[in-house]
Amino acid sequence: MMVNRAEGLEPILSNESFELLKGIMYIKQVEKGSCLFWEGDKADKLFFLFGGRVRTTKSSDSGRTLTLYLHQKGDLIGQVDPFQDSVHGFSAEVTEDAKVGVIQRKDLEVLLWQHGDLAVEFMKWMGLMHRLTQTKFRDLMMFGKTGALCSLLIRLSNSYGKDKDGGIFIDLKINNTEMADMIGATRESVNRMLSDLKKEDVIQYADGHFLIKDLHYLRDVCHCENCPKEICRM
Repeated sequence: MMVNRAEGLEPILSNESFELLKGIMYIKQVEKGSCLFWEGDKADKLFFLFGGRVRTTKSSDSGRTLTLYLHQKGDLIGQVDPFQDSVHGFSAEVTEDAKVGVIQRKDLEVLLWQHGDLAVEFMKWMGLMHRLTQTKFRDLMMFGKTGALCSLLIRLSNSYGKDKDGGIFIDLKINNTEMADMIGATRESVNRMLSDLKKEDVIQYADGHFLIKDLHYLRDVCHCENCPKEICRM
């Protein structure tokens, strides 16, 4: 789950509520390559990302690892549900040295009980995260692998995009294997689809970075519903 203050979610989690959350955090430095938690670990903590990057992943029965989300500064990572003995359904790997604030679930429950405004905002945030997950499943399942890839490029542009050379430069190095893990495809099929998009002059790729030249083309392929960027993100 995520709450990204840098992406314009202040109306959902106010400054006052964020200060309350900070009051129950303890700060931890985590090195690249470490894991905040593994799939199957007890879900008794949340992690607020003050800096760095974290990738959440899910392992399939075949042994393949699928990427669910790419987290960055301002995200709240973890699992909240009504079951006291719940376990994480995914793993969280640190991909860039990170500073995190650790929130114990029992402390959060007391805080929500004491502060009704925070509880309402937290409920709204959980609803937003539910919508984010819904739209990701829609993109992955309804319009084929090409639609899923085009949606991925749009989400990358919303999360890491900068205006450059008349297009959108994605300021995140990413390779075809990593993209394949994000849409449940093979690296070879991603290679073919990206090659087709380059031929159509929709994208450029150099030094590990994409430049999106025709965003409308991508939106047409994945039947974009023009969701707000707070939902259409990585």
